[in-house]
Amino acid sequence: MADRVPLDFDPPVRQLRALLLGVTDEDLTAPTPCPEWTVGDLLDHLMGLSWAFGQAAKKLSDAPGTAGPPPAPSAANLPSHWRSRMPVLLEELATAWKDPAAWTGTATAGGVTMPAADTGLVAMNELVMHSWDLAQATGQEFAADPRILEALIEFRSPVPADGAPGLFGPKVVGEDESTLLEQAVALAGRDPSWQRTGRRRRKGFPAISGRSSPAVG
Repeated sequence: MADRVPLDFDPPVRQLRALLLGVTDEDLTAPTPCPEWTVGDLLDHLMGLSWAFGQAAKKLSDAPGTAGPPPAPSAANLPSHWRSRMPVLLEELATAWKDPAAWTGTATAGGVTMPAADTGLVAMNELVMHSWDLAQATGQEFAADPRILEALIEFRSPVPADGAPGLFGPKVVGEDESTLLEQAVALAGRDPSWQRTGRRRRKGFPAISGRSSPAVG
């Protein structure tokens, strides 16, 4: 029987790949829930983090994007072939974290070295939260596996309310009856009610709901 790993990157990777299909060229200059970031900036960041955390899982601490802080995201850096390149990077990310060895020892990404299990959680948090950002910015539906959301909430909850420099931004106070997704989004420093104005919501990836009730074993 194959060794199990703490988190499976396949579901969020599949969802993000589906969301990418709904991004139009007009969307690239649209705002996102990340202050001062356009969709193009966000996509550049997603490409960079996918590469960096994939290398981190392989313990390649001297690879580009791992040894030092990432550059400020910019749509100007987004390659013309991003639509074909990003799915490849995402699949490589998911594959890298399937290896139980990726979760042991330490790992380095963005110039930050920490226990590999924490690095994996940071990678998952980045992937899920920025997928939510992209969905909101492009008017697409979004949901996430409750088990992943629970893991992210447990991981983020001890972080101080004003965040952790270089890792997490300040938390947003959520509603008492928030769904798991809303709790995770607020802990990640987003306003769960953020929506892009003037953009009709489109049907997106039919993922599992962010509420706690549908969780399965």
